[in-house]
Amino acid sequence: MAATIQRSGGRGRRTMNEINMVPFIDVMLVLLIIFMVSAPLITTGVVDLPSVGKSKQQPDHVIQVIVGTDEKLKIKVDQLEPESIPVNRLAERVKKAQGGDATSPVVISADKNVKYEAVVQVMDTLQRAGVQRVGLAVKSGAAGK
Repeated sequence: MAATIQRSGGRGRRTMNEINMVPFIDVMLVLLIIFMVSAPLITTGVVDLPSVGKSKQQPDHVIQVIVGTDEKLKIKVDQLEPESIPVNRLAERVKKAQGGDATSPVVISADKNVKYEAVVQVMDTLQRAGVQRVGLAVKSGAAGK
């Protein structure tokens, strides 16, 4: 807002360039009070994170897919020796190992130096094939190390 002042000396009009801060301060104080009153009423969101638990008993029939550091796959059924397998044959081999039981658990084991993308690709391949129970193997007692 520019205010004009008429001087009696005949020099004409001169504008005064000042901003009135009082209304601005009033608005800020009102907003501050509103935020102070409403802040305790805001509820924080709760995020449910998954937890790692131990099963009471190991399943009888376990299919383990091992992702090596070179990202090559091996499949291990029960206690037999692991056999190498290409990615494009993984779903077929797992289905054969399940023997028609789609609820038979499949555990993916990977070295900690393997790229996350390789593990996700294996999970995606298995889920697209209709394998219902896919899990990740974890090293017990390694948390926090």
